[in-house]
Amino acid sequence: MADSTKQDLNALIKKYDEFITNRLKPSLKNELDERDAIFNSMSEYEKLKVQIETIEQNDLKELKTMVDLGSQFYAQAHIPDTKYIYINVGFGFHVQFTLEEAKKFIEKKEKHLQGLADKHTAEADKIKAHIKMALEAISEILMNQ
Repeated sequence: MADSTKQDLNALIKKYDEFITNRLKPSLKNELDERDAIFNSMSEYEKLKVQIETIEQNDLKELKTMVDLGSQFYAQAHIPDTKYIYINVGFGFHVQFTLEEAKKFIEKKEKHLQGLADKHTAEADKIKAHIKMALEAISEILMNQ
């Protein structure tokens, strides 16, 4: 009978371990990756806001800059009129904004992204709590053997 109970307990420990490894840890990684992507987007919007403020403070009518074409490959760009700016608003759409409209859009977008990041953080915290509970269950099983 003792061997049967030990086998049942070992099977239960294995079940908890597989649940942690196959379900909880990948879910946690996914939530943290999505949150990091949101933080990267927020960083890009913050950089854009700083650039807009620089244009406004220095009253720049035209601008020469370097543009990242991807993979850290830059090209020089000349902007003849800084009155308008195009912003990617999602789904491949770019909208023309005045600088003031762009700042308002960026504020709203940052609030929205912060809300999404907070949701992912809360979900990651729940998953971490589930992992901790499962590990505590395993340790309790091991103590009672």
